[in-house]
Amino acid sequence: MPTRTSSAEWQGDLKGGSGELSLGSGAFSGSYSFVSRFESGEGGTNPEELIAAAHAGCFSMALSNMLAQDGTPATSVRTEAAVTLDMVDGAPMITKIVLSTVGSVPDIDEATFLTKAEAAKEGCPVSKLLTGAEIELDATLSS
Repeated sequence: MPTRTSSAEWQGDLKGGSGELSLGSGAFSGSYSFVSRFESGEGGTNPEELIAAAHAGCFSMALSNMLAQDGTPATSVRTEAAVTLDMVDGAPMITKIVLSTVGSVPDIDEATFLTKAEAAKEGCPVSKLLTGAEIELDATLSS
């Protein structure tokens, strides 16, 4: 399995400085700042937003794979991940991630879909990495 890389550069102090995040693939590069991370979220991205994208992508792939292996391949799996950054004992900490997914899966009942979604939540590599945070799942089977 390959090793993936990304990079970040920060210039200046915490509140007045700014930085640039870049994916090793070159597919994304964006600015970030104290404001984009800890306040309004405007003016750039932040590490938590990138974690949310990674988690949504990983979960969607894991669920699609599990459904296909079970003989009920999905037409689509769309997932949004909401990452909450809170202050805990005076330090910022990711405390919660909510995965909201909608799957279009022919010939499957809702109970089976929910079971597969829960298994994907527990089994995707990003979920495993983020075990210190509470990870919630809201899964919906569309008709």
